Amino acid sequence: MSTSRSNRADERLRPALEALAAADIDMARAYESCGLPPARRAEPGFPGLFRMIAAQQVSAGAARAILARVDEALGEVTPAAVAEAGEDELRAAGLSRQKIVYAKSMAEAALAGRIDFEGLDGLPDRQVIEQLTQLKGIGRWTAEIYLLFALDRPDVFPAGDLALQVAAQRLKGLRKRPNEKYLRRIAAKWRPYRGPAARFLWHIYRHPGMPD
Repeated sequence: MSTSRSNRADERLRPALEALAAADIDMARAYESCGLPPARRAEPGFPGLFRMIAAQQVSAGAARAILARVDEALGEVTPAAVAEAGEDELRAAGLSRQKIVYAKSMAEAALAGRIDFEGLDGLPDRQVIEQLTQLKGIGRWTAEIYLLFALDRPDVFPAGDLALQVAAQRLKGLRKRPNEKYLRRIAAKWRPYRGPAARFLWHIYRHPGMPD
């Protein structure tokens, strides 16, 4: 995924994480050890989703390099710019053939009015997921990541994410890593703060001081 990160703790999450800690002793123990996650956001609209697609399945450093080359090549990441860009130009920027297909399909859908990226902000989570997953190459995980980081939705939980599953295993002391279905059951207890809970689990996954 492509999101902007900083070393600054995300104070917006404090009320939700304090509520989670008060209701879940495992969350309380981990929160005391790890503190707040760093601030992390993604750009909403077509540019944000394009960047998420471009950054998938590559390292953070590679993603930054690819996106910098894309910005240089296109000037501005818009549906029209992506639709008009040549495949050779996009491949030279570092996009794979498959990602180019996804990006151009997404741009064509936006230009044809089959999806209104600006209007997604006013829709419920479920409808945003339904609309985004109609686009080629966009699955539920990507749609949930978009909701969480671009639209800042408070109760979205991408349970199919491997890092979240590993972190939940550590948090709850489980013998096996929970699958997506089981993790959604665990996360149901964190309503209506499943978004901050997901953010915190990623923090646990990366935090060297988290006790086992």
